[in-house]
Amino acid sequence: MSTVITPPIPSVPKTSQNTQADQADPPEVSLMQLNSIDQAEALGVPIPCRAFDPEVFFAETPADVEYAKSLCGTCPVKEACLAGALDRREPWGVWGGELFVQGVIVARKRPRGRPRKTEVAA
Repeated sequence: MSTVITPPIPSVPKTSQNTQADQADPPEVSLMQLNSIDQAEALGVPIPCRAFDPEVFFAETPADVEYAKSLCGTCPVKEACLAGALDRREPWGVWGGELFVQGVIVARKRPRGRPRKTEVAA
C-alpha cells in the first residue's frame, strides 16, 4: 500500500488592498429606498414571498389569506410589489399586503359557500 502525500495549499497573504476591501462598510440604504426584490436580495434583506411557500400567497381559506397579508407587513418592497401588481393587473393572490380577486383589491376573502342568514356573535 502506498501513502499519498498532498502538498499544503498556499495561503494568500493579506495585502493592504485586501484589508481595505474587507474593512469597507456596505453602503447605507434604508429599507424604504428599496424598490425591487433584486436590490433587497443583493443586500441580504429577507423577502417573505421568497422565504415562504408561494402557495401561501394564493390561498383559498380566509385565515390563510390573512396570514399571507401579515407576512407582507414586514416586507421592505411592499409598496413596489403592490404598484407592480396594479400595473400588471394581477388577477388573484396577495401582492404587497393586499388581496386581489378578479383583478380588484378586496378587503378580505369571503369563505366558500352561502352567506349566513343571521349574524354570528363574535
